Amino acid sequence: MKKIVYTVKDELGIHVRPAGLLVKEIQKFESDVTIEKNGKTASGRKLMALMGLGVKRGETITVTAEGPDEDATASAIEAFLTENL
Repeated sequence: MKKIVYTVKDELGIHVRPAGLLVKEIQKFESDVTIEKNGKTASGRKLMALMGLGVKRGETITVTAEGPDEDATASAIEAFLTENL
């Protein structure tokens, strides 16, 4: 299991456009991805669940990747978050 802790820097937080792109990025991999904020969790493969977390600028999320390609999944997600959020 790989964990990433990230503080969102985008002014709008995790809004529809980057959330949709993040879901597409996650779907390239086999590993299960869970995104957690303040005890609430959402599947990284479900756009509406991710949007339901209501992540705003300055809030910290924890992304967990678990599965056969978890290293590659975690690396790709970390790169995505740094570049887009």
